[in-house]
Amino acid sequence: MLTNMLEKAQTFLWNNGRLLERRLFSFLFDNGSREAVLAALNAYKNPDGGFGNALEPDKRTGTSQPIDQEVAIRILDDIGPDHDSLLQLCDFLTKIATPEGGVPFVLPTVSDAPRAPWWNTDPNPPASINPTASITGLLHKHQMQHPWLERATAFCWQKIETLQEAGDNDLLCVLLFLEHAPDRERAETQFKRMAELVLKQVALDPNATGYVHKPLAWAPEPSSICRSLFDDSVIQAHLDALAAEQQADGGWPISWETISTAAALEARGIVTINALKTLKAYGYEL
Repeated sequence: MLTNMLEKAQTFLWNNGRLLERRLFSFLFDNGSREAVLAALNAYKNPDGGFGNALEPDKRTGTSQPIDQEVAIRILDDIGPDHDSLLQLCDFLTKIATPEGGVPFVLPTVSDAPRAPWWNTDPNPPASINPTASITGLLHKHQMQHPWLERATAFCWQKIETLQEAGDNDLLCVLLFLEHAPDRERAETQFKRMAELVLKQVALDPNATGYVHKPLAWAPEPSSICRSLFDDSVIQAHLDALAAEQQADGGWPISWETISTAAALEARGIVTINALKTLKAYGYEL
């Protein structure tokens, strides 16, 4: 039986969420079907083998974009990926990789539909640590082996070991890579450097507003690589604040401007499930 918090979230998703998030909620919190989630996810797949069709909602293009591959892998991570799905995804990433080995932040094909301004790009974008590092980290988590992954891993190491400054979004990608990179000694060495950047940028106020990243963004699970950076009291305060952010309609808010009402509701569905996942991971009373 669902608790009050979960019932309210479920109602929000029924009223406003995509089929994908509704099925993912059911799988994660109500004994739903993995196959149902996979079928909903695969509806976003294109003939080129990549995921697209606004799987990440803030760009409405149907074309396959790098960020959509990350979103897909995260969902597969939630439900338990199979080797064939990840293999097909790696094959697509090979197609869009640059000579540097990674993938761009966004491809120029994004321009065929409305999009948030941060999804604009030059005609020939270079490989980017975001989302190459997060994609690579998630693939290493599941012990994938693929020629693209070898090249992408080398690209990530080269970028990370020369990195001096990074914005929050790039740094979150780097940390996901370091959390799962097979070379643990090398990863721990670089994590010590990256931790200093995290502590400079983290929003420690549980009530901070705007597009900021609080401790639970850096450590969404107790096993997260950044969990050791925060005292138990800090984590507890942010868990309480996160739970309190549930809105009257049952969903969690987003902290950025979207391009449409539909995009905002789709993003809120994703954020709502992520909030519940984090609370559950820490054993918070839902």
